[in-house]
Amino acid sequence: MPATHHSSAPPTPPRTAAPPPSERPATAGPTAPERSSAQRRSVGDGTAVGRIPVLDVRPVVQHGRRPAKAVAGETFQVSATVFREGHDAVAANVVLRDPDGRPGPWTPMRELAPGTDRWGADVTPDAPGRWTYTVEGWGDPVSTWRHHARIKIPAGIDTGLVLEEGARLYARAAAGIPEAEEGSAAQRDVLLAAVDALRDESRPAASRLAAALDPEVDAVLARHPVRELVTESETLPLLVERERALYGSWYEFFPRSEGTPERPHGTFRTAARRLPAIAAMGFDVVYLPPIHPIGTTFRKGRNNTLDPGPEDVGVPWAIGSPEGGHDAVHPDLGTIDDFAWFVRRAGEQGLEIALDFALQCSPDHPWVHKHPEWFHHRPDGTIAYAENPPKKYQDIYPIAFDADMDGLVAETLRVLRHWMSYGVRIFRVDNPHTKAVVFWERVIGEINRTDPDVIFLAEAFTRPAMMHTLAQIGFQQSYTYFTWRNTKEELTEYLTELSGEAASYMRPNFFPNTPDILHAHLQHGGRPAFEARAVLAATLSPSWGIYSGYELCENTPVKEGSEEYLDSEKYQLRPRDWEAAEREGRTIAPLITRLNEIRRAHPALRQLRNLHFHDVDQDAVIAYSKRSGSNTVLVVVNLDPHHTQEATVSLDMPQLGLDWHESVPVRDELTGETYHWGRANYVRLEPGTRPAHVLTVLRPSTPQIGGSPTR
Repeated sequence: MPATHHSSAPPTPPRTAAPPPSERPATAGPTAPERSSAQRRSVGDGTAVGRIPVLDVRPVVQHGRRPAKAVAGETFQVSATVFREGHDAVAANVVLRDPDGRPGPWTPMRELAPGTDRWGADVTPDAPGRWTYTVEGWGDPVSTWRHHARIKIPAGIDTGLVLEEGARLYARAAAGIPEAEEGSAAQRDVLLAAVDALRDESRPAASRLAAALDPEVDAVLARHPVRELVTESETLPLLVERERALYGSWYEFFPRSEGTPERPHGTFRTAARRLPAIAAMGFDVVYLPPIHPIGTTFRKGRNNTLDPGPEDVGVPWAIGSPEGGHDAVHPDLGTIDDFAWFVRRAGEQGLEIALDFALQCSPDHPWVHKHPEWFHHRPDGTIAYAENPPKKYQDIYPIAFDADMDGLVAETLRVLRHWMSYGVRIFRVDNPHTKAVVFWERVIGEINRTDPDVIFLAEAFTRPAMMHTLAQIGFQQSYTYFTWRNTKEELTEYLTELSGEAASYMRPNFFPNTPDILHAHLQHGGRPAFEARAVLAATLSPSWGIYSGYELCENTPVKEGSEEYLDSEKYQLRPRDWEAAEREGRTIAPLITRLNEIRRAHPALRQLRNLHFHDVDQDAVIAYSKRSGSNTVLVVVNLDPHHTQEATVSLDMPQLGLDWHESVPVRDELTGETYHWGRANYVRLEPGTRPAHVLTVLRPSTPQIGGSPTR
């Protein structure tokens, strides 16, 4: 709740010298004043509001019990409701404190919509760690005086008194400029010159007032305002993490499918041959499904059959055999030293390794015999296998958490730190929503306490409450419903949610496909659908990814109406002839490569909260923009994989940093062509030929591509 309030001394007598320290205002420059932690926590008069009400500060997660999230260099808005009694002016600012508790320069807030009392400001933490932020509301006597003076001076009301009141306020502001600040003398002289003008009775009153409203005076007062009755909000936590927690391009593949004609089952050594091609497509993260020994009891055969043959390799998520469990490497993939070599080889290509962590067991896992209390036993003594009706996973035992939560936490931490010791700093967690939330809160909290750079991605395609809570208690990233959002209405509604208040704790990672999910839109839309969905995923979300085979537009389901792949790689080896696909033009890898190049070149696409949708007069065409500083990217996509669409895109020009009447050049980063766009723009998008525009809004200083046509 709002805390300490402060007040400046009464107006100084007529003079130009600095007043004694006891008469100086509550603040002395743009840096927030130091206060003890006791002051920041207390409410000076015992009330719940404070002298200047500062209410409903956002972002706030679980009423401040959990930190809001950002990454280093990410800009986000802090907002609050700030008001006061009567008609005197009020103002507000945000104070960020770094992990050492040092306050940075305070950021002035603006009223977001006149008359709403809702104030906001954009802030940008610059380093990882546990930060805090507060909002300060305060009386603004200079603005109050200016409002009155603009009315009374032209009307000849109390002219001398009004001008003297202004002179005293400006003298107080001059006295508050710190001596140690660079340029302090010049700033003080600007204000004192205004004081002299306000008191110069030889000049007309209007001229004396004009001198006090000079832009140079405004600039000094903006930096050193007179603040009265300063009231702090409660202090809220902010967790700032490394950029990969928000931004990155992921590529999932099964090392076991990257074998040779002589030895079809791939190893870490043979799979490493795929790494240069993945890096060349611009990916940042290589995600590996489980690499552990696979059980043989109830092993699944091809296409999920229950009668496997001797050559069937089993499902990697059925973890555990006599060769070991979650801390072991499948012997057919190589040794732990081979894995360490693979991680180093990926690093040389600029790739991080994300390892699947699936907290479940095959019936052959060592835990089944060593820790029977970790499993649910039915009345006949057998252990219940996993089910997600109508799906049955006879080869997998789920974990039961309540008999020995402490033991499971300790073992999980041991396993995670084992893989961290081999260079893994990202874990994709399988089905976290089927485990106790408090378990993850303890595990992630303990890992990030010692290793804050470790990232956990929640693969939780489940109910919204669980997805949001997993993000709030620690998961750095989340899978989402993006795969099932295909119309303009669905995408607009869902992305508005994700980029709004949810963005303060939940970071999406958009995968158009996974080994488990081949959506009907891809099954029936062919290559144009794959292209459009790639553009959407790569430009809507700072993090996106594909499962191997997406670039080949693999889209055959096991049967009509199913989202399962035919001959799914979950159950069998799936070798692919990458060179032949490239040679024959059966790959969209060039588009994927270009999208990742665009993402790296444009800071706006590495953000989430800056997303804004624009109107289009066709339901099959969607348009949206992202803006970061001077970088603005505008995307228009044809959502219909079967038909050419013509439409008019009506731009919200201020969202692009432009006036409504402006016309500016925009460069299509997919083709190099340049157009001139204004408020209304015609587009024609053809599936398979031109599925989308990814446009950079060019400013006079933006470099042009030589030879690009202008339309």
